[in-house]
Amino acid sequence: MILASLLFAFLAAALHVFIFTMESLTWTRPATWKRFGVASQQDAETTKSLAYNQGFYNLFLAVGAFIGVGLVVFGGSGSVQYVAGWTLIFSCCGSMLLAAAVLAFTGRKYLRAAATQGTTPLLAVVLGLLAVLQ
Repeated sequence: MILASLLFAFLAAALHVFIFTMESLTWTRPATWKRFGVASQQDAETTKSLAYNQGFYNLFLAVGAFIGVGLVVFGGSGSVQYVAGWTLIFSCCGSMLLAAAVLAFTGRKYLRAAATQGTTPLLAVVLGLLAVLQ
């Protein structure tokens, strides 16, 4: 279960790096803003600074999850590094999961994006809890 949780935490982090790339680096490209449901190039330009900031939130959550995975992998069971790693995984993946829940409750048109964004952190948290609580 530990390995599966770490795999899903890693995948959640990788997805959030991809989201960062779209929001902070390629937001004004038509392929990106259309994916996010932005109506026009002008709207993409208007919302560019908001997307840029949001992208960095996603990046910081991803970095925390990556560090957490590394600490669990390289820290011995019960060590300070191991505990810190799980803390980061639960905190970062939990935040990703809650953000996906907020997105889902925003409207039906966001359910697919919320499921995409929330599935891997959900699995990381649930499997991690099962592994840690054994």
